[in-house]
Amino acid sequence: MSTISKLSSPGPSSSLRSSTGQPRSPRPLCFVQSRTALRSLAAAAAASGLSVKRDRSSRSSLVVKCSQNGANGGVVKRTTLHDLYEREGQSPWYDNLCRPVTDLIPLIESGVRGVTSNPAIFQKAISSSNAYNDQFRELVQSGKDIESAYWELVVKDIQDACKLFETIYDQTDGGDGYVSVEVSPRLADDTEGTVEAAKYLHKVVNRRNVYIKIPATAPCVPSIKQVISNGISVNVTLIFSVARYEAVIDAYLDGLEASGLDDLSKVTSVASFFVSRVDTLIDKMLEKIGTPEALDLRGKAAVAQAALAYKLYQKKFSGPRWEALVKKGAKKQRLLWASTSVKNPAYPDTLYVAPLIGPDTVSTMPDQALQAFVDHGIVSRTIDSNVSEAEGIYSALEKLGIDWNHVGTQLEVEGVDSFKKSFDSLLDTLQEKANSLNLVSL
Repeated sequence: MSTISKLSSPGPSSSLRSSTGQPRSPRPLCFVQSRTALRSLAAAAAASGLSVKRDRSSRSSLVVKCSQNGANGGVVKRTTLHDLYEREGQSPWYDNLCRPVTDLIPLIESGVRGVTSNPAIFQKAISSSNAYNDQFRELVQSGKDIESAYWELVVKDIQDACKLFETIYDQTDGGDGYVSVEVSPRLADDTEGTVEAAKYLHKVVNRRNVYIKIPATAPCVPSIKQVISNGISVNVTLIFSVARYEAVIDAYLDGLEASGLDDLSKVTSVASFFVSRVDTLIDKMLEKIGTPEALDLRGKAAVAQAALAYKLYQKKFSGPRWEALVKKGAKKQRLLWASTSVKNPAYPDTLYVAPLIGPDTVSTMPDQALQAFVDHGIVSRTIDSNVSEAEGIYSALEKLGIDWNHVGTQLEVEGVDSFKKSFDSLLDTLQEKANSLNLVSL
């Protein structure tokens, strides 16, 4: 039996815009929860000391299509997220995390198979909620400084989320069900500091299905190799160019080879290739150029580059070198599409999800992108359906003077800077929270 919560129809700028960019006809929407599945997840949560609260207006509610049978009570029990994984081999993850972590339960039941987090996500979660106050008060009163208290808040959320995804992790033999936590963005230029931070987070989280996120900055690429060689699974983040992506793959392979492990099956990785931010920057460049040819390429750069990244993925994870690692149980470093929310309202709301569907990949989606794809996404292998067109777009942009390496470098700098600002802002917010709770200023 299922419970159904009616949701208001989305506005014309979101789910009423189809994957082709054309207006859609409104349709009834509903939120479906299988009580049997919820009970099993709730039991896992309760075993970890997590309380489960049902809130029909919860921000984590997914919209799924109602049965067209209407009054007979029939509902769609599956979502496109299940089809995405089972038919095309792509894992849908959720790009958000906050308390109560049990809000993830209906998302998991709807097909979500992992979670990503970053400093900006935690900045929003902690600064906008009172759910962290009790633990924060205890930490500060016990003598923790503000930054140490922050990490303990984060570690608890990650541990609790890992528990909820543990079943998926076990069912896939460590192939899915991961929760990602990022090292401090202040370490983006510190090779050794990043290695030590990754080791520390891996130790204190102490969960099999945690990914330690490391940025793909030039100083941190060697960190990736070192951390992988230590048997720690890694989510490499902030990848904006094919050239840097290749360096990340090589770091993963080098790390596996340097590990000395006879069984590599438990050391896994994803490479988070950012998408929408590429179009945001290149579109501005094209508008500055202003020619009809340039303007016609707006909104095409990001998906084209992603298709070429997948082509590189297929090449690098084949051949004698890779086959030698497979014999020791190595798993491919899956491509993870990040930054999948649409920034330009003129573009289809599934632009950075629908064209990037392919096997052995992950798509991590924030609320807007996730709900849009569940509502009207089309499940079909698309990532390598027209590589020649992608190559043509990539070359055409180069001929117009777009320097892909420069684009990647600029976006990397902006991405690191953005996370640093979120991190610093959150520490300031926590200091203010300490003051407001009449705690000692540290």
